[in-house]
Amino acid sequence: MDFLLSFLNSMPGAFGQGLAWGIMAIGVYITFRILDIADLTVDGSLATGGAVAALGITMGLNPWLALLMAFIAGMLAGLVTGLLHTACGIPAILSGILTQLALYSINLRIMAIGSGASTKATLALSVDKQSLLVSSRYIREMSLRNPLLLLAVLTVVVIAVLYWFFGTELGCSLRATGANPNMARAQGINTNTAKVLGLVVSNGLVALSGGLLAQYQGSSTVDMGRGAIVIGLAAVIIGEVLLGKVFINFALKLLSAVIGSIIYYIVLQFVLRLGLESTDLKLLSAVVVALFLTIPYWKGKYFTKTARKEAARNA
Repeated sequence: MDFLLSFLNSMPGAFGQGLAWGIMAIGVYITFRILDIADLTVDGSLATGGAVAALGITMGLNPWLALLMAFIAGMLAGLVTGLLHTACGIPAILSGILTQLALYSINLRIMAIGSGASTKATLALSVDKQSLLVSSRYIREMSLRNPLLLLAVLTVVVIAVLYWFFGTELGCSLRATGANPNMARAQGINTNTAKVLGLVVSNGLVALSGGLLAQYQGSSTVDMGRGAIVIGLAAVIIGEVLLGKVFINFALKLLSAVIGSIIYYIVLQFVLRLGLESTDLKLLSAVVVALFLTIPYWKGKYFTKTARKEAARNA
């Protein structure tokens, strides 16, 4: 009974974390599913978004403006990765690693601005001292201060804007580049520009998520993005495995990534309540991703064959 009560009590926090990370999962979906690129920049750009947003808020900027700055910083990180890949001929996965590596040092310096130190690994935020858009302190309150309301609205807005964008000529060219780059080039599409644009939009969303997370958890740390790509992939894959046959519309596919993120954090809370140490979360994340990647493969390899054999016998 105590286990059940503890688990149910953790649900608001799981939903809050899931929604905040869900925007990052949408960014991962753009590169992973639309562009067919495993972009490792996200581990760095999420922390960059958190660092820029936290710095702006501590300097007295409006939190909405701080979020916009975080979004732009993430776009610049994606631009660097895109140019390394397209203009310098570096493979996409290595381009992401290089940008991520550089961002670690950059994030340390961003958070140290105005402090007198050369680098800083943590920048604290307090809902008592600063005006924050979302805070985990109010996660259980039945009021407008509850972060779930704003996070849900922001998620819907992001999905709506992306649904509109990918319906435009520019967005369609981006989708065509990911689906078949040779055919896209034959149709006169500049695939390099499309790839850079996709990475820019993706990392902008990832940094936006980082800015929200910094406010939600009350701090920005240089390591807050470590393992973000795994969480993003887990969210995308969980959403596809569980909802892929139902959510066919593009907007619903984006929503499935957010739902996958929420489910991921619900699973984490469940396992933690069973007694797993928090230091084992990375191991659990790897197991969850591997499991949900394996399910479609096994389903196609074994269950489909069995169904075909039974159909042949009955014919």
